[in-house]
Amino acid sequence: MSDMKSLPIVLIPGLACTARLYTGQMPALGTFGPITVADHRRADHVDTIARQILDNAPRRFALAGLSMGGYIALAIMRIAPERVAKLALLDTGSRSDTPEQTERRKAQIAMAQNGQLEAINDILWPLLVHAERKDDAALKAVVTEMSLMSGAEAFVRQQQAIMTRPDSRPFLPAITCPTLVLVGDGDQLTPPHLAEEMASLIPGSRHVVVRNCGHLSTLEQPEFVTKTLMEWMKI
Repeated sequence: MSDMKSLPIVLIPGLACTARLYTGQMPALGTFGPITVADHRRADHVDTIARQILDNAPRRFALAGLSMGGYIALAIMRIAPERVAKLALLDTGSRSDTPEQTERRKAQIAMAQNGQLEAINDILWPLLVHAERKDDAALKAVVTEMSLMSGAEAFVRQQQAIMTRPDSRPFLPAITCPTLVLVGDGDQLTPPHLAEEMASLIPGSRHVVVRNCGHLSTLEQPEFVTKTLMEWMKI
């Protein structure tokens, strides 16, 4: 346990998200070691983003990513698995984009390039949270603030990276580090069956379903997610 207390942690946010995504978790996780929130805004391919993160990451670290952050985390596992001591995949999936998803992303890219980033936020909002939370104005304000802080240019690059990501399922059985796969029970963007699929393919992984929770589990159920991540860090 003494070694685990000094294990650095790298957190990767989701699409159009900032470090604010993990505000509820960082104080507790910081007791294990220094935390880095990765910058995932500067390239338009997941492997390039993964290499940029690795270039600035500690030699060995625990790695957690939510949604797009999970896609990048899986790229890191393909490129440099020996550097990752623990892996947490939150509200994400391992498949590549469907044609329908890609077309929606292209439409959102066009909107972002035409100065309609806030309109995109309004479209995505009901899909981001549990159905019972869609009227949560305070939470929506946090999500909008993160998006506007990230900006339209980063949004376009991130969507391009997501659209072209590979199918990671063939690589999952090779993951050997302690792995947590967590998903909200009401996640509409990366539904629970995708988490179940990943957990079934990663040897010895822990599969956790968060009740009354949508896609943004770290913000919607921060206490439960923090508790679960603390347990993951203690393995």
